[in-house]
Amino acid sequence: MIEKFADSIRKAYASAVGRHRRDLVTPALILDLDLARENLRTILAGLRGLETGLRPHIKGQKCPELARMQVQAGAIGVCAATVWEAIVMSRAGIEDVLIANEVQGKEKMAALAQAARQGRLTVAVDNAENASELDEALRAANSSLEVVIEVDIGMGRGGVRSAAAAVELARHLSRLPNVSFRGLAGYEGHCTLEPDPQVRLRKVKAAIDGMGAAIQALKEAGFECRIVSAGGTGTYAITGADPRITEVQAGSYLFMDRFHGALIPDFKCALTVLGTVVIKQGNAIVLDAGRKSIGIDFVLPAMTDYPEYPARFFAEEHGIFDVDDRCELKLGDTVELVPGYAPTTINLYEAYHVVEKDRVVAIWPIVPRGPMHWGLVAEDAEVGHERECTEKELVRGHAT
Repeated sequence: MIEKFADSIRKAYASAVGRHRRDLVTPALILDLDLARENLRTILAGLRGLETGLRPHIKGQKCPELARMQVQAGAIGVCAATVWEAIVMSRAGIEDVLIANEVQGKEKMAALAQAARQGRLTVAVDNAENASELDEALRAANSSLEVVIEVDIGMGRGGVRSAAAAVELARHLSRLPNVSFRGLAGYEGHCTLEPDPQVRLRKVKAAIDGMGAAIQALKEAGFECRIVSAGGTGTYAITGADPRITEVQAGSYLFMDRFHGALIPDFKCALTVLGTVVIKQGNAIVLDAGRKSIGIDFVLPAMTDYPEYPARFFAEEHGIFDVDDRCELKLGDTVELVPGYAPTTINLYEAYHVVEKDRVVAIWPIVPRGPMHWGLVAEDAEVGHERECTEKELVRGHAT
């Protein structure tokens, strides 16, 4: 089902292959593969010599080709945000997939339990009730999986709130027959927005110390943490240097955007959106790339050719810039935009236009998205899992 969807996307965009990057139907999502590979080399070089591996978070990337590229280069596996992303990655051949969030809901637990029969999956838990429900779903599917305990290290979101709570949950997990304790996970995302590098350093170290307390308490209680997963693009260098951390979950590093680029200047912008000048009146130019085509979170996008002109406004379908006589853009010209935020940009598209040396060399589908939920469940039935799916249930995405 997933591969059929991917093939249909490749065929739909096939006419773009071979074209120049500025000669595409707009808006178009462009991935500069040379720069993405350079970013991958940069982060792996930064982690080389440390005890920390790279587990790229693919919640923004949503592409099996990109996941395989990173694993082949040395990543230890991938990290996902949802059951659906994890299933897609597992079926794409990624051998070690971590869902860095708790999973709730019978349908999603059932899908996860079935998928665990086909590949190595690990999921985060932070309370006994959720863990027991997950164990029951695994029992019904005759499968098992590994779990990590999420520790709240400052986000105030998911995760146990103390080292003692981590030990208590680990003891509960040890009594469940279908799950096995693998280690800890945490996210110091509240430190990423700190613009002062020295303050960010202190905040990250304080957050990781929270993980350290849980590691020590678990060790004293007889529980070994085989993995300790944390970090992101904004904190990977600090988190990765801590010997207590075994892997970092950086994901946005591969593309970069205006938000992350202002905080972490180590990487090149490999992701852009191509737009066309559809209106030019006086000193105002209007592109056919608005909020439905590019992420404007945190920072507004900018034109690659004319970064000196700040965006005035992004409407649903239009990006508006005020320029002057130095701007040579004419009606019908195309121009690339650096997204304000890459993950929400990618979520708006079906495919990357993959570019090498300014020519489109491939179309890579963006597959683990909401509309694919029903397809993922349908595949479970097709590969012989003992569940019946009516046509009505498939359409609703609630096959059980």
